Amino acid sequence: MNAPVRGLIGPNAILQHLPVLDAAIGPRQRDALLYLADVSAPPPESGMIPQDDVARFHRFVRLYLPDRADAVQRAAGLGTADYILAHRIPRPAQRLIRLMPAALGARVLAAAIAKHAWTFAGTGAFGISARAPLTFAIGRNPLAVAGRAPSCVWHAAVFERLFARLVWPDVRVRETACCGCGDPACRFELTRPGG
Repeated sequence: MNAPVRGLIGPNAILQHLPVLDAAIGPRQRDALLYLADVSAPPPESGMIPQDDVARFHRFVRLYLPDRADAVQRAAGLGTADYILAHRIPRPAQRLIRLMPAALGARVLAAAIAKHAWTFAGTGAFGISARAPLTFAIGRNPLAVAGRAPSCVWHAAVFERLFARLVWPDVRVRETACCGCGDPACRFELTRPGG
């Protein structure tokens, strides 16, 4: 009998929340949230961590801070994208994408995101579901939190910051469907004002 597949996700899905939580609720309350979620703060260069831990942590951020979860997760997503820009996408590649016509730069960046989707989608199925407007989908998204409204603010913020810094400064990302609401995939639509 085969062992079940355990998904892994990059540690920034938790790490980038910690300074945001410290500023919002203080270190003691942040530690209480981690304790309730039964998750330890990963070391900064820990490598991939179990997606179940990340999913539980994201769920507890929403349970523990219902009125502030969107703001906390957005700030953590922006921080994650800043980390990716500082440490994961080589500077020459960033310059090259910025020099390309926007449509080509968007294709190149979207392809790079798709290639590395396992780092943020775990066992979820990432895909580019549309080109106009550019739309990403994560089927069976392990980080989606059950609720009445889309909950994947962290993912949306990561995508928005990467595209804003490298392709379209005025881009906005909106989650239009969510596994947490019963949809088969979380869909993230990238749009620009007037575009």
